[in-house]
This record gives sequence, C-alpha cells and structure tokens, in this order.
Amino acid sequence: MKYTVQIPKTVALLVTAALLIFFPNSCRRDLLDPVPINTLADATAFATPDRFLSNLNGLYAQLKSGQFYGGRFLVYNDVRGEEFLNETGNGVTALQTWNHSVFESSSEVINLWTAAYQTINSCNIYIDRADRNRSVVGNDALVDQYIAEARFLRALCYHSLARMYCPPYIDAINNPERNKYGLPLRLRPEIGPGNNDLARSTVTQVYNQILEDLNAAEPKLAANHGTALLNVTRAHRNTAIALKARVYMGMQRYSDALTELNKIVPAAPPFRAPSGVPHELQANIRNVFAPPYTTSESIFSMPFTSNNLPGTQNGLGSYYNPGPRGIGDYSLNPKGIIGDSVAFPGNDARRQFVLIHTNNKPYLNKFPTGPEHLDYAPVLRYAEMLLHVAEAEARVNGINARALAALNAVRLRSNPSAAPYTSASFASVDAFIDAVLKERRVEFLGEGHRAFDIQRLLLPFPAKGPVGSVAPNVSEYIWPIPSTERTANKLIIPNP
Repeated sequence: MKYTVQIPKTVALLVTAALLIFFPNSCRRDLLDPVPINTLADATAFATPDRFLSNLNGLYAQLKSGQFYGGRFLVYNDVRGEEFLNETGNGVTALQTWNHSVFESSSEVINLWTAAYQTINSCNIYIDRADRNRSVVGNDALVDQYIAEARFLRALCYHSLARMYCPPYIDAINNPERNKYGLPLRLRPEIGPGNNDLARSTVTQVYNQILEDLNAAEPKLAANHGTALLNVTRAHRNTAIALKARVYMGMQRYSDALTELNKIVPAAPPFRAPSGVPHELQANIRNVFAPPYTTSESIFSMPFTSNNLPGTQNGLGSYYNPGPRGIGDYSLNPKGIIGDSVAFPGNDARRQFVLIHTNNKPYLNKFPTGPEHLDYAPVLRYAEMLLHVAEAEARVNGINARALAALNAVRLRSNPSAAPYTSASFASVDAFIDAVLKERRVEFLGEGHRAFDIQRLLLPFPAKGPVGSVAPNVSEYIWPIPSTERTANKLIIPNP
C-alpha cells in the first residue's frame, strides 16, 4: 500500500487528513532542523530502525509549529489574562484572543485546532505503524519507548485542546450538562476524510484518555536520554510524570497530583528529582532562558535554530520584544503582577525580565533574541512542579513544612534577601494559596500559564485596559469549535 501525505486546499480537510511528516536520514543531520518529505510508501516508512527514529522526530517537529507550542499556544494563554496590554491593534497577532472576541471563523481558533489535530493524527499513525513493524527494529523495549513518546505527545495535544475549547474539568463535573462539550477523540490513523464525522466525547472521557496515555507511557519511556539536549527536547519518564501532575492540578484532584509529584520532588529540601533526569532549580533563573536552554530545570521545551524557526509573527520574542528585536505587540500591564511590589519586589531577580523601552512602557524581556527568534519555548519546568507541591500540599494537608519549603525554594531563588515564609506568615490556607498563585504569576510570566490557573479555579478573566472581565458562565470563557471542523464533521455540536 502507498499513501500520500498532501496538504489539502481546505483547512477543514487538514483536521483529518494523514499529515505525518517523515524525516528520513535524521541520524545524519541536526535533529532540530529536519527536512520534511510529503510522500512515502507505507511499506518503506518504517523499513529501517533509523526511520523509526526519524519519524518520531517528525512528531516533535509538528508539535513545535508556530501555531501551537512553537509560540502561539503559550501566547494565547497569557494574553487572555491581565498581564499584557495590546500595543499594535494587529488582528493577525492574537488581538481577538486578548480582547475575548474570537468567533468560530477566527484564524487563531482554526489554526490552533488544526495544528493540534494534525499532530494527534501523526501520533496515531506512528503508534499504529511502529507497532505493526516492530520486528524491523528487533528491540521491543525500544519500540515501546518510541510509542510511549507518541502517546505522551498525544496526551499533551488533547490536554491543550481541552484547555481552550472545553469547559474546565471541575465545571463539567459540577454541571453534567456541561460535561457533554468535550472533544472528538480521534485515536486511530486517518489518511483521508472518510471518518470526519465524530461526535464529541464528554469532558471526563477526554481527561480519562489523557491520563490513560500518560499512565501507559510513563513506564515505557526512557529514564534518561543521556544528553542534556535530548532530556529537554524529548519526553522521558519524568516528563510524563510532570504533565500528569499538571493535568491533575487542572482537575482539582490534588491528592492524585501529590502522588505524581512525590515521584520527582523529595519530601524536604534540597529539591532534586531522585530518579531519572535529576531535575532541580537553577541557582540563577537567567540560565533557564539563556543558551543552551538545556538546564536541569527545563523538563520539556521546544527547540529552535536559525534553520528551524517558529515562523513569522509566531515566536514568543516576536510578541513580547519591542523593535527591532520583535514587533512588540504586547507590553506588560502596569496594573498586573509587575505592579504588585509585595509579590514582585524591586530586588527580585526576575525583574531583569521587565524591560522599560524607550517609549517608557514595560515589556517582557524573558525571550530576548530577535529578530531571529531562537529562544526555546518552555513547556514544563521544575519550578512549576515545586509550586504545584506547595499548592497541593496546602489544599490536602494544610500549611505544612513541605508546602512552605517548596514555595520558599522558588521565591528565595530570585529574592534571597527576603525573609522566608513561615506558617505565621499566613492567616489561613486560602492566604497561603493566594501567595502561591501570585508566585506563579511572577515565575511563569509569558510562559502560557495564566489562563490555565484562571480556568482550573473557575475564576473570571480579569479586566485589563479597555477590556472588561469575563465570567466563567459566559460563552467567551472558552473558545468556540472552529467553523472548519463544524463544516467537515456533521456530528459535532457547538459550544453553548
């Protein structure tokens, strides 16, 4: 059999077309700069062990599309919150997302959905073909590892889609009528439009599938890929654990989150992952965002080189850097977290990421390279795991020593002169959790976490500049299903 991977003329067909991009001979070229081939015979796609790996590299390349984890997904999840102000009025660079006015035919709504489902379908094809042809490799454990990486990537894609297009998990649990607005769960290879019609699964079914993929992947993934570059750019065991912890936090299943976090975060300082890749905080946060971008704090990131960039108006630096390094679409909101002198004091090392431009407006300088945007896009960091520990411990066990130590580890890393928090620092558990959430706003500014925190807790999106707040019970709180999907898939229902 021979199948042809083509880019159809309509965006709707992209959702279900077979879009696995193969990268032959990647063992003989930089894995970060793959050269795609769009047509390959099914009989030869997995004909050699090298092609198993090169095809797997193709999955990672799709994930880091500029429309997805290469930039825009992170940008969308930050500018929906209150930390950024739009400066250019450019409709191409997330203006509708920023002011909560997207509709089903908006380019960001369509393009993100398309990029995510392209990657999902490529993962489905890879899982199927790798399993069928495992005798070629002659090493079942290695094939299982490759398949586990594909399942991790599929889980990440579905979790990302659920965050944008579905009611938050806790909303679906508390309101059964909302539960029916999940995603079409596409779990088998599609090489044509014949199976376009697929009803939405429930929100709980989508999350169950995400967890099933991650639980299946974890024991099969490599404990350590052997190099700092591969440990940051390919999934390993701790990567799956870290994503599971994030998923459980989003589900408000805090005890389950702690079960995962306990695998990679010790009970007491010093905090260093006890097995697999030895993740730990960097002494200087600047090192996390500087070349080579492969510190032990970075659990998973999207890499770029001069030959493989996120694309025009996609990279993080393009949005946040003022000219000439970027377009400067978004300045920092003086009334956001940078205006909180208690949570974000002037002597905090993270203030180095706040640049006052010649126009006297503050901009985010965390991704400073440009106009060729080579900064890696961060997806999972060990600092996130520590703040998850602090929050989950407090919610399950109260303000205990571990919760305090985890919060202090992140806070004092950048502000060592501050007095450490103690239990006496907080009047209540809620006050402690509020401090954790503010610390997340400081630590992950520009990394795509803000909308996740707002929605997992069913908080309103705060007002900013001329844009009003958005309550959890209004349609703008989540994105609509794209018009292209509704045209191609006759069984899908729109969001309420």
